[in-house]
Amino acid sequence: MTATVGGVGKTGPSGAVPAGRSVASRIAERLSGGLVRVVLILVGVFWLVPTIGLLVSSLRTPQDMSASGWWSVFTEPSQLTVDSYRKLLENSDITDSLVNTVLITVPATLLVVVIGALAGYAFAWMEFPGRDWWFLGVVSLLVVPVQVALIPIAELFGNIGLFGSILGVILFHTGFGLPFAVFLLRNFFAEIPRELLEAARLDGAGELRLFARVVMPLGGPAIASLGIFQFLWVWNDMLVALVFTKSGTQPVTVALQTQVRQFGNNIDVLAPGAFISMVIPLAVFFAFQKQFVSGVMAGAVK
Repeated sequence: MTATVGGVGKTGPSGAVPAGRSVASRIAERLSGGLVRVVLILVGVFWLVPTIGLLVSSLRTPQDMSASGWWSVFTEPSQLTVDSYRKLLENSDITDSLVNTVLITVPATLLVVVIGALAGYAFAWMEFPGRDWWFLGVVSLLVVPVQVALIPIAELFGNIGLFGSILGVILFHTGFGLPFAVFLLRNFFAEIPRELLEAARLDGAGELRLFARVVMPLGGPAIASLGIFQFLWVWNDMLVALVFTKSGTQPVTVALQTQVRQFGNNIDVLAPGAFISMVIPLAVFFAFQKQFVSGVMAGAVK
């Protein structure tokens, strides 16, 4: 039904869409179509070029890399070989550093997730004296730079015999990962309906059972997001590892850095080593991609 006001037709509830459209609406419609997909694909391909170049370089011999760029493999695929990866497995410095990286990253991630989840639940749903002030104190630690604590904690670890050990690196990463973990999970757990928790308490569930059976399953997306962030941060860390590790406990980032000093002779070890150190965190991210997206979306809508 169309009414006329001042000689101009207005579309009623059952009327048709007006023929006139603004320039902005037409631009928005155009951008939401296939053009955006093409642009995003091009950006993604461009972003992957260094990764592809590193992969191809890791499959070439040092002689081929000295003679031409990695892109020449598309015209001469016979250059591809796995000899560099075989030499990598024979290099005890790199293989031991990969093991050290796993021994550092996995415990540091698990400790942050478990302790952060317990503390986040306590700050969200348990009553105790000074709860809000304690939470503000934890949140204030987010602004403390890692660089400020390197020397004091190094001296402390040296006095108690932890300097240069894997345990010292794990404790450092755990301590600096907990403020963000507590902040993130506390805010997520606080959005759980109170009625759900009260119903579980009426059924006889204690705090630990309530946390394990109700809160943890509901907080799965946020916990997965936190785990991915912590894993990537610890795996790719180099500054803390340079300060707190020594020969025999160095992770792969430090081991590769020591190989750079002999770049001309060890490029056949550097390229595959760098690619493996990059692929593993990527594999972890894609393995938990759905949970990560769910956690980000849940945090956006709450």
